[in-house]
Amino acid sequence: MAHPTYCAAESRAVKVTVAVADAPGAPLRLEEATLDSPRPGELLVRLVASGVCHTDALAHAGRMPFPLPGVLGHEGVGVVEDIGDGVDGFGTGDPVLLGWPWCGKCRNCLAGQPRYCLDLPALLFGGSRTLRRNDGSRLHGGFFGQSSFATHALVDARAAVKVNTSLPLEAVGTLGCGFSAGAGAVLHATRPEPGSSVVIYGAGAVGLAAVMAARLTPATTIVAVDRNPHRLALARKLGATETVDVTGLRNVARTVREACGGPADIAIECTGQPRVIKQAVETIGMLGVCCLVGTSDATAEFSAHQESTLWGKRIRGCMGGEGQSHTFVPALLRLAEQGRFPFTDLIEYLPFADPQAAMTASDSGDVVKPVLLIERHIYI
Repeated sequence: MAHPTYCAAESRAVKVTVAVADAPGAPLRLEEATLDSPRPGELLVRLVASGVCHTDALAHAGRMPFPLPGVLGHEGVGVVEDIGDGVDGFGTGDPVLLGWPWCGKCRNCLAGQPRYCLDLPALLFGGSRTLRRNDGSRLHGGFFGQSSFATHALVDARAAVKVNTSLPLEAVGTLGCGFSAGAGAVLHATRPEPGSSVVIYGAGAVGLAAVMAARLTPATTIVAVDRNPHRLALARKLGATETVDVTGLRNVARTVREACGGPADIAIECTGQPRVIKQAVETIGMLGVCCLVGTSDATAEFSAHQESTLWGKRIRGCMGGEGQSHTFVPALLRLAEQGRFPFTDLIEYLPFADPQAAMTASDSGDVVKPVLLIERHIYI
């Protein structure tokens, strides 16, 4: 397919190729569309690659409140191609990661907690930033403030993070959500103390990132829990001191406690499945913390045993790893360059020509972290 070209210069609109989700469960397919020029405060980014996250699969299945037909994708990385009015600190050609959107004005943003921006639901799922199809109809865009399953994306400049690394640029977008979510659950939300025990439920991209992050802390026991032997072997390689295969287990929490040598101090729940959340809460002991990171369904609910929870247990959520992308992403990149956070080992690149194959690989768990290669580009 031909490289995208600009439309009339006066509008600066751009013809792009996008992977369209027409309806819940419908196969993603490529088509041309028109993206508006950047508004004040926005950047137009030519995408090099985009990670594929479990949240994309949930939205594709209609289990997230994003309107379809639309364009998914929220782990984009690319190069600045156009700049809206009022944007400072960026130039055309700058390599950037597309991070989480935030308003910058609400009480939580002003308190340094942009992951809990009061406008976040609308910024993630509103779908109001639309693209035009060739027949004039609209596609919903702005998924997670970007819609990165495309050759180009518009992003609020506040959400863009300049990239300066020796790592391949196409790998970097994965730090925009999944890997940073798992790492941040450990490094920001729970902060293991010396000698503590950390249990990670789910050894997907988020869970394995939590394992890698836990290895960077003073925790002395790191237990990975999953039913996939290959994923558990990866967890061992990345720093887990113990693994638990839940296949056939009648009492998962008891087995995990035995692996910890007693009740766990911290449980990081990365599956989003209500029954697993219950197991994670049962795993921790008095004054323990269960951190919920995974997502399963916008309507999902979970329960916990009241009496045992009264003994000082804490159940807390962690949105996107918390922290601020402008400091956290560069830190993770430095750690990766030092070999201490080897997230690139978990990536498998797939061609943008077949976006449905990448979605299927993510949804099935066949690939830990699929990345759509939109434009081959190595940043040096």
